[in-house]
Amino acid sequence: MTLPQMHPMTITDIHEAYAAGSTPEEIVAAVYARIADVADPGIFITLRDEADVIAEAKALGAFDPDKPLWGIPFAVKDNIDVAGLPTTAACPKWEYQPAEDAFVVARLRKAGAIVIGKTNLDQFATGLVGVRTPYGAPKNALDSAIVPGGSSGGSGVSVAHGIVSFALGTDTAGSGRVPAALNNIVGLKPSLGSWSASGSVPACRSIETISAFALTVEDAYRVHQVASGFDEADAYARAIEAPGLFAIKAPLRIGIPDSNSIKFFGDEVQAASFADGVALLQAAGHTVEPLDFSPFYAIAEMLYEGAWIAERNSVIDTLMAQDPEAILPVTRKIVGKANDLSATDAFRGFYRLKELSRKVEPLLARLDVLAVPSIPTFYTVADLEADPVTPNSNLGTYTNFVNLLDMCGLAVPIPARSDGRPGSITLLASSGKDALIASLSACLETAGERTLGATAWPRPQRKLVADLPAGYVKLAVCGAHLEGLPLNCQLTDRGAYLIEATTSAPYYRFYALAGEGVKRPGMIRTAEKQPNGIAVEVWAMPLAGLGSFLAGIPGPLGLGKVELESGEEVCGFICEATGAEGAEDITSLGSWRTYIKQG
Repeated sequence: MTLPQMHPMTITDIHEAYAAGSTPEEIVAAVYARIADVADPGIFITLRDEADVIAEAKALGAFDPDKPLWGIPFAVKDNIDVAGLPTTAACPKWEYQPAEDAFVVARLRKAGAIVIGKTNLDQFATGLVGVRTPYGAPKNALDSAIVPGGSSGGSGVSVAHGIVSFALGTDTAGSGRVPAALNNIVGLKPSLGSWSASGSVPACRSIETISAFALTVEDAYRVHQVASGFDEADAYARAIEAPGLFAIKAPLRIGIPDSNSIKFFGDEVQAASFADGVALLQAAGHTVEPLDFSPFYAIAEMLYEGAWIAERNSVIDTLMAQDPEAILPVTRKIVGKANDLSATDAFRGFYRLKELSRKVEPLLARLDVLAVPSIPTFYTVADLEADPVTPNSNLGTYTNFVNLLDMCGLAVPIPARSDGRPGSITLLASSGKDALIASLSACLETAGERTLGATAWPRPQRKLVADLPAGYVKLAVCGAHLEGLPLNCQLTDRGAYLIEATTSAPYYRFYALAGEGVKRPGMIRTAEKQPNGIAVEVWAMPLAGLGSFLAGIPGPLGLGKVELESGEEVCGFICEATGAEGAEDITSLGSWRTYIKQG
């Protein structure tokens, strides 16, 4: 299949084309030419008339680089409202005409983006395979024998073919990540509540989010920054910042499934691909810690049991009762299990989730990020025809637990497997760390030789210049708050992460302070130059957590400005001069770790 020749459809490339004189009408014409060339009627349920889209493009006027998505074509999963287009959730009997755009769609259009159409999905977003639709399943963009992935299959395929720059999906069990892994693109699942759900048909409203597919992490994250915004009309909305991407200087602590618990269902090629991805993280200087993933799997299994099946049923129970034949048999069978559940069963499910979540809390507390295979293996359309349930369940091995644990996630393409199928790793972190995992992904996304999606377009290099996201402050620590020491949890519990290990400027005396309890050091600034600086770690601390951290610091310590060997001044621990009374001068050691090793 040969797509129309033109520059790549990344946001950056399109904006460069606009700056050079191209018009949105030309981009829209290329989009529709590409749709015709791909010739897959299963991608879109509703496609806007080309003339109407060109008219909208003309109405944008002169190129406005201040609008981050000006003239950028995108697609919308057909369980999210777009004014003037029907919403079906892949069920003809469910179809309705929304009077206005969904909250997120409105934000994207205000930023200049242009809707091309509504994409196909697993009916009522129930599935990870992309073939559970009465509208004819879309074909995987790379290999038509493989499932396209769901439930946001049409959105993923539309991006992989380069038809649109980005597309909206939704993600409850992994629907914003599995299609990305199967089609060699990026799938961004934001922190729950950071994107409004207003104007979308829910699957499990309490644990789902609208999500984004794009050709690059940079594009996906730009969409994230535009789409994020607190919506008072959404009871599940949360005010979560979306700071810019930044260069990560220091090692992060990354958890992966250990050899005893990792699952590939016999796919040794996938196992080797994941090992290669982990090696990329290690080569970037990060520390990898294998974990027993059994508790995570136990949480994942809960998603299609008890409370959350009942939550799916709460959306379509009337249709199920009045016209069950309007719903696909596999969807009806899955959601119908709710009829055998009671309110008591639901509460037991909530209790069980809390118990399992408590088991993984200590694991997550000592880590910055998890890295998992985006999918454990690949399945074909024929596999699903033979067994419509088991392959779907297996595809959710590393995705189903994520929203139940309130984590953000990013599926990132890596070099292709040895058999040519796409490689993908998913990075996961606690709520609000979307910028961290997107920034971390640079060492994965830029590795090796790889093209974008199913196109021949080369992947671009990423340029990360900032070393700190907005809403964070650099904090220098020199004692018990160092990584691995007793008080480090006071940083990590507030969402801080390590930037770098360095040395102070040589203008500090260093003391082991007198007193009971946890041993503490103190750095006292001097006028004269000392023989050496003091070993410190610089952490990125959320501003929101700095006040409570400061309130817990006992005298004679406090926070002030600490000069680093580079000359940069950052917030850090300082000590009053009186702290030297009765203290042991350990300046010559230059390191608290060295001091405590000496006993």
